[in-house]
Amino acid sequence: MSTDQQGPGAPESAEPRALRVGLIGAGIQGSRTPAMHRAEGAAQGIALRYDLLDTDLMDPPGPAIGALLDRAEAEGYAGLNITFPYKKAVMAELDALSEGARRVGAVNTVVFRDGRRFGHNTDRWGFAEGLARGLPGAGMGCVLLLGAGGAGGAVAHALVGAGAERLLIADMSAEAAAALAASINAHDPGRAEVAPDLAAAAAQADGIVNATPMGMAKLPGAAIDLSLLDPRHWVADIVYFPLETALLAAARARGCRTLSGAGMAVFQAVRAFELFTGKTPDAARMRATFESMGA
Repeated sequence: MSTDQQGPGAPESAEPRALRVGLIGAGIQGSRTPAMHRAEGAAQGIALRYDLLDTDLMDPPGPAIGALLDRAEAEGYAGLNITFPYKKAVMAELDALSEGARRVGAVNTVVFRDGRRFGHNTDRWGFAEGLARGLPGAGMGCVLLLGAGGAGGAVAHALVGAGAERLLIADMSAEAAAALAASINAHDPGRAEVAPDLAAAAAQADGIVNATPMGMAKLPGAAIDLSLLDPRHWVADIVYFPLETALLAAARARGCRTLSGAGMAVFQAVRAFELFTGKTPDAARMRATFESMGA
């Protein structure tokens, strides 16, 4: 079991009778996460309520993450998933972090237990599992990562764990890219570097991964000039609503092997469900729920 399964805040083995959890993020109405958790809860005899706490729809929009956690804890939530743009900011509001969350520098799952808040990161394993299953044999000599935010940190560590020999990190914030490269190199010296020139980085890369929110329904477009894609590249995107982002559509048209955000979305939810409930979920069943929701 990973440290994010065994980390602090994991519930006792007794079967819960009812559970309230949710997702905090901006522009999350297209999320398939609630359906996966509700269906798996029902299959396991858990009365699981999963709410969307969409900060774009709040009045005023974009409240502080600390206030949202206070509210959820007061209302009896057992835990929360956290997504863009709160994965880093939420860390300051927690009492303890799992080893995985601390290493990645971002939290996407919070468990409330015994008056304390425990932060976990299930994105890293989620991306790694999706990559292994969806793009077996993908070249790992050099990988270009777009985005050094909360999701980017998880993906970066997953890529290095999957064998990426050289990781080129590009972000609109040079400071964020440098900080992520330093966090990788602290554990795996010499593996990561900042990529200030996307064209030069793409020319060297075997694979390209988008870990920015670009491509989401609310942020259409791509984080890289699509003309830089080459048939030799494999291309992955963590965005899953929509599943067919502009980046993936262009990559597929050029003959690249592609990986949608579905795998990461499903497998991060698999780990989060276990943290929320203390019960082992059926990953295939959760994947089936995800896929049943259509394009």
